[in-house]
Amino acid sequence: MKNSAAINDDLKKYLIPAFERKTESIVAIDVKEFTSYTDHIVIIEAGSHRQVTSIAEHLIKRLKAEKIKAIGIEGVKEGVWALLDFGDAIIHVFESEKKAFYDIEGLWADAPRIDLSGFKETFEPQEETDEEENDDEF
Repeated sequence: MKNSAAINDDLKKYLIPAFERKTESIVAIDVKEFTSYTDHIVIIEAGSHRQVTSIAEHLIKRLKAEKIKAIGIEGVKEGVWALLDFGDAIIHVFESEKKAFYDIEGLWADAPRIDLSGFKETFEPQEETDEEENDDEF
């Protein structure tokens, strides 16, 4: 992979819950050499509005259980583009059409992509349960 960086333990805590859900794609970008407000940007593509909401809610819930609290959350209920700011990582969960439109990856074209190929092979996406579907507590 051209212009790639290795995955580190700090980023894994955000990727594990992301890979637990069915996603269209996940891209991680190392931006620490380009900006002072975060180290990583994670872009998750979901196939529908419902999946955007489900993935974002799952991330919030799982990370909160690990004592990692978001400092900013936007767009989860709308299900088009959810923004989860955890300080050292900013996670965007997009519906496919909006991901292409906003092209966050293009904005960070010069920043190295993190190779997730070996990491993602260790995860089998979990199906959403009715209990999780109705869990609105963040």
